[in-house]
Amino acid sequence: MKKFAIKLLIVSLLMLPSLPGTAQKDQDLIKAVIEKETQSFFRVDRKGWEESWLKTPYAYWSYSDSTGTSHVEGWDQLNKTFDDYFKTAKPNQARITNEWVEIRVYGNGAYARFTQRVQDDIDRDETSQVRVLEKGKDGKWKVVFVGAVAKYSK
Repeated sequence: MKKFAIKLLIVSLLMLPSLPGTAQKDQDLIKAVIEKETQSFFRVDRKGWEESWLKTPYAYWSYSDSTGTSHVEGWDQLNKTFDDYFKTAKPNQARITNEWVEIRVYGNGAYARFTQRVQDDIDRDETSQVRVLEKGKDGKWKVVFVGAVAKYSK
């Protein structure tokens, strides 16, 4: 039993250096999913946008800016709500930058907060955004929650 405990301790110590790398890898994957979801939306790439979402009844999207506030609950309703957008919108090659504030990973769930700036031919508000992601059955990170609120000057 003592030998087993020593071996377990050694294996645990050997794994410690890989933990920060794993955390950084998850953060990089999470950023990539968020960026794909956003770029796909602006480029009117429905397939890419849908691939970014975990299709669950608790999926949630909300947005509030100078023009109003709206929210949509559940993947089916979310997909239906944006149906006209993906059929009629013109692709936008906007330059989108995210200033990452915090990303936290909790097992198969993650929280990300960032400030987003969109540069294109439309005067857009800078937004403070939150994403909640989960790992799907395939082990890939997917969005389950989008919250975006316009940031106004003081």
